[in-house]
Amino acid sequence: MSLQTVRSINSSKATRLVAAAFIALGMSMATTVASSQQVVPFGDVPAAADFSEADIAARGQQKLPSLTYSAWRKLCFRGAQGADTKMVCRTSIEGRSDLGQIMLRVDLIEREDASVARLQIFVPTGNFLQPGIRLTVDKGSPMLVPYTICLANGCVAATVPEQNFLHELEAGRMLSLEAVNSNVVTVIASLSLDNFAKARQGLAAQIYEQKLEKDWERPAGEGNGK
Repeated sequence: MSLQTVRSINSSKATRLVAAAFIALGMSMATTVASSQQVVPFGDVPAAADFSEADIAARGQQKLPSLTYSAWRKLCFRGAQGADTKMVCRTSIEGRSDLGQIMLRVDLIEREDASVARLQIFVPTGNFLQPGIRLTVDKGSPMLVPYTICLANGCVAATVPEQNFLHELEAGRMLSLEAVNSNVVTVIASLSLDNFAKARQGLAAQIYEQKLEKDWERPAGEGNGK
């Protein structure tokens, strides 16, 4: 209600009704914040604590706006202290907007001689975090990747994938990624897996050597004194 509309109400009874309405609205908002700490929702999203899969599915789907994807590429990192330092490699794909901004990145991180890998996904902020991100290779069974942290410039979802999912990535043709935006609408991106296996199993495109400082090499609890 605008100030002009309020001023147009001449009767004292109408004025009292308007004042009572504002007081009731303020008390209602205060009670909601105090009791559930809910954020005011966007658009027509109801102020519910969570949504079921059926609730999310009922709100529909849409494709992610067109991005330009890189080829899968492997970069490796190792310490420069000695030959026995284990190398960590990251096989990644990036999706960039028309302005060159990275809007999506998928990393498979593996340490030399380790039996498990870490799969992590970077997406912009503003998504609905509860359902996580759903990954599907071709028409296989989906894998849920929960969000682990959000920073100022994006959110990270991560998990330790099973070996059979890694085999599916190497043998598959397309990786489907489903996230849920702030309006609780599922957004779908499709990433090619054409050169994933070649990149993962092949030589690194680049190897970075990192030299740790002396203090970093000390076991925890020994202090920082020389």
